[in-house]
Amino acid sequence: MKKLEKAYNPENFRKQAHEMVDMLADYLEDSAQSKNKVITYKKPEDQLDFWRNYDPTTSDFFKDVIENSIHIHNPKYIGHQVAAPVPITAIASMMTSILNNGMAIYEMGSTATALEKIIADKFAEKLGFPESSDGFLTSGGTLANMTALLAARQEKSEQDVWKHGNEANYAIMVSEQAHYCVDRAARIMGFGEKGIIKIPTNTNFEMETSILESYYQKAQEENLKVIAIVGSACSTSTGSYDDLNKLADFAQEKNIWFHVDGAHGGAAVFSKKYKHLLNGIERADSVIIDLHKMMMTPALATIVMFQNKKHSYQTFHQKAQYLWEKHEDEDWFNLAKRTFECTKYMMSVKFMSIVKEHGFCLFEEYIDKTHDTTLAFSNYIKEHSDFEIATDPKSNIICFALKNDLDIQEHNRVHSEIRQKLVEDGEFYIVQTTLNGKVYLRLTIMNPFTELHHLKTLLEKIQTI
Repeated sequence: MKKLEKAYNPENFRKQAHEMVDMLADYLEDSAQSKNKVITYKKPEDQLDFWRNYDPTTSDFFKDVIENSIHIHNPKYIGHQVAAPVPITAIASMMTSILNNGMAIYEMGSTATALEKIIADKFAEKLGFPESSDGFLTSGGTLANMTALLAARQEKSEQDVWKHGNEANYAIMVSEQAHYCVDRAARIMGFGEKGIIKIPTNTNFEMETSILESYYQKAQEENLKVIAIVGSACSTSTGSYDDLNKLADFAQEKNIWFHVDGAHGGAAVFSKKYKHLLNGIERADSVIIDLHKMMMTPALATIVMFQNKKHSYQTFHQKAQYLWEKHEDEDWFNLAKRTFECTKYMMSVKFMSIVKEHGFCLFEEYIDKTHDTTLAFSNYIKEHSDFEIATDPKSNIICFALKNDLDIQEHNRVHSEIRQKLVEDGEFYIVQTTLNGKVYLRLTIMNPFTELHHLKTLLEKIQTI
């Protein structure tokens, strides 16, 4: 029992927690001032060897984890769509980790369940959804998109798929620039490659709505039953927003489900300046928004919203008498009836810790700042003789490249090498994407303290490389 007593000793925890808070505060301070590299790059085999040979009895484990991890809070981190979490969420995370209230049923997570309902009501208001709407949190955009599409299949199929399985060749229509998780969800649901109808995009990488009818008719000729159309708000590679009103019109005309993948860009509903990008989202049957992207919350936390709350119950309707007595009732407080997870983390507490400390207005300030910085950088590139952009940015994502006369193969090699050298150098962290066969360097301004002067320095570094 001595080891167990030591493991659960409150005084040990008090001491360790104070040390950790000091360490994380130092990390935040150093990151904000770019005192350390964004990434200390090791090849996968070298990283594995480091930890295989690691002796935690003679080293500071937590300090070494920090030093060997990517530093999201450094303003020169401008890579993937991952939030630099508001520090108060770390305190909330510590608390929820100790409480460890699983949220399958109300009794196991009553506080977090009530907070989740308040969050869903706020998102319904911002989305322009009616009082008959509802939603819940789930573990990430991939699972959220699949949850919404499962509801779409259940609603638009001719039989109860939950009971009888797929008895038709179901299909969805989606932009060729959509996130790969939509494709993955359809395949998991048994639609196969034919069931994912990818619609080409225009020069701005937005779904080409003028050809929707022809693609729909072709699907019918191939004996495919289209049940849904998915709008990207925004796309991952370029941050482009599909025309949601036109997609809503099409869905209404064909009596199919209209889903919006707003994992990254959906948070713009909190900004008066940028919410116009989401015109038409209020007409969607379902919407997902990642809180861990543009809402400064630690991963993973994604909200799934339904225009009609009854659709949020029909995806996973099954009996589990040991969990709830009135299994036929649509009781909002037993979340396992509506989510894939049975044990669900207390995501709502982390998000509401931001709201409690800073108010919902913080999200608007964050969205405006990151978007404004991206637009300022775009304008700077347009005036620069050595660089070009792929398309005018609509969000906080921008793709650019060096102007050159190289053939496409050599262009791609050079830009991939530039990106790799940047990662190995570690001062900046960026990613790359391929558009129409051409490699572009891609930035996502996730840190609110990334300024134009940081981005100018990046361009100078690229020129040097």
